[in-house]
Amino acid sequence: MAKYGKKASEKVGEKMHEMKEGKLKSGGSGKKVTNPKQAIAIGLSEARREGGKVPRQPEKKTAKRKSSSRKASSSKSSGGKKRASGGR
Repeated sequence: MAKYGKKASEKVGEKMHEMKEGKLKSGGSGKKVTNPKQAIAIGLSEARREGGKVPRQPEKKTAKRKSSSRKASSSKSSGGKKRASGGR
């Protein structure tokens, strides 16, 4: 079974052609697109909007803070100065 549909393939082909001609612009800023991966992403996005068979975009992963590394960096004293601590 195919992962992408015919409409997705056509849209990506159109956008690659536009990019090679120098006519493809990015949506937000309107700058000229020169990266082929960006052209593919734009084509898939448009195919997705038009109802073509395109898998969903993967969810972006959020960076998790590590509390142990945070504690280690804050406990180091810099320059030989000691911090005044509350009642120790």
